[in-house]
Amino acid sequence: MKYMLLIYQGTTPVPGTEAWEGLSQEEQGAVYAAYKAVNETPGFTPGSVQMDSPDTATTVRVQDGTTLTTDGPFAEIKEAIGGFAFYEADDLDAAIELASRIPAAYMGGGVEVRPVVEY
Repeated sequence: MKYMLLIYQGTTPVPGTEAWEGLSQEEQGAVYAAYKAVNETPGFTPGSVQMDSPDTATTVRVQDGTTLTTDGPFAEIKEAIGGFAFYEADDLDAAIELASRIPAAYMGGGVEVRPVVEY
């Protein structure tokens, strides 16, 4: 079964931020190594682009035929999506195990695992 992994950054330190600079070289290296290991997992396909920060988003909604836009993220969630990936796994348990190794899952964010519907 194919799963989509939606990576919610939350408070996860990311390169280029003050929080990232607050990590030791060893901690930064561990994050890079964890992402490298996840990316090398058979059946894992990382998203092909890096998303910009949520404050650069524009949310689009259509109400009564009128297109409305709002600057920034408007989804009613605590954590903005920072990235995505796909994983071809035998079952949900395998997908959960892989998601638990994504640094965002244990550094202040989370990873949503959702089955992909294939037609």
